[in-house]
Amino acid sequence: MTVQRLRPHASTIFAEVSDAARMHQAINLGQGFPDTEGPASMLQVAADVIAAGGHNQYAPGRGVPELRNAVSRQIARDEGLIYDPDTEILVTVGATEGIAASLLGLVEPGSEVVVIEPYYDSYAACVDLAGARRRTVPLVPAGDTFVLDRDALAAACSDATSAVIVNSPHNPTGAVLSDGDLEAIAAECRDHDIIAISDEVYEHLVFDGARHRSIARFEGMRERTVRVSSAAKSLSCTGWKIGWITAPAELIAGATAAKQYLSFSSGTPLQLAVAHALEHEQAWIGELRAQLQAQRDQLRAALTGLGMGVSHCVGTYFLVADARPLGYADAAELCRRMPGEIGVAAVPFSPFVDAGSAAEWSHLTRFAFCKRPEVLGEAAERLATLPIRG
Repeated sequence: MTVQRLRPHASTIFAEVSDAARMHQAINLGQGFPDTEGPASMLQVAADVIAAGGHNQYAPGRGVPELRNAVSRQIARDEGLIYDPDTEILVTVGATEGIAASLLGLVEPGSEVVVIEPYYDSYAACVDLAGARRRTVPLVPAGDTFVLDRDALAAACSDATSAVIVNSPHNPTGAVLSDGDLEAIAAECRDHDIIAISDEVYEHLVFDGARHRSIARFEGMRERTVRVSSAAKSLSCTGWKIGWITAPAELIAGATAAKQYLSFSSGTPLQLAVAHALEHEQAWIGELRAQLQAQRDQLRAALTGLGMGVSHCVGTYFLVADARPLGYADAAELCRRMPGEIGVAAVPFSPFVDAGSAAEWSHLTRFAFCKRPEVLGEAAERLATLPIRG
């Protein structure tokens, strides 16, 4: 029997899409995982550490020192932010656990958490797990991208707000929040003493010369921001589930109080391998970014060539496509049909929004382009067989 507040989260769209893709041997452009491996040196370090022994037991609860030190240096190098590896960094089982631990450890039941909509589906589940009340603030179309509705943000934030979850680069839209949008969030946090939980897992995967900027860099925000990241996307190792949060010591202590009873620690050899990659594989990450930009352009050309409307992706793995020009106004129906009918899987936007907002986003589908060019080419050929409705 499922607890009432978790009943809406009993199944995830990603599990459903992946199951359908396997059943129909469809190309899975729904779930955001690459079909290539991470840097060879990272994989070799993991294998060597496992084989050598001595590092196959529990890691320290806060993570191995090597990884915490590497994360500290990476953030200083990329963002100019200084975090003490001993007191201000916590290694987690992926970014999802980092977000969950932050909410469970830092948000009181009954308080409000502001979430930018559309949102990654785990945010809603984690807010409910914490017993908090979710308030949503929408992104709105602006040309070929999306921007924050700042008036709605001001209306949603109050002294009852404990936290706001920020996600930039943004999943599922592929937008990168402007400095103006981030400053608007920062102002509300300063005015109402709100914690920002900033999901930055796609921090390195920004395109066209754009640069990621953490909200922790804004005035008065380092002391009230929990910055969440992971190795999954930047190092193509989503199955390793090695993430981390960085924050002032008192916020790390709160998150740790929750995290230690969720998983205690994650794989020691994998943490050591990720530490190696953060220190030595910056060039590999740059090459990955260039590859993904080319794959984005390849899939975008295929989708627009079919007649779909496609938003511009500045960062992440994802393109937002509107199939209404082809006669499909209901993206959920389209995504249910595609695996069996044409052998391609994608996800609709409906799981990323509250029920009251579903109609505004129901025509949009998210496609992942983190697949090899030949796989995207095959997917394009299959998508071309999608019947056009009159």
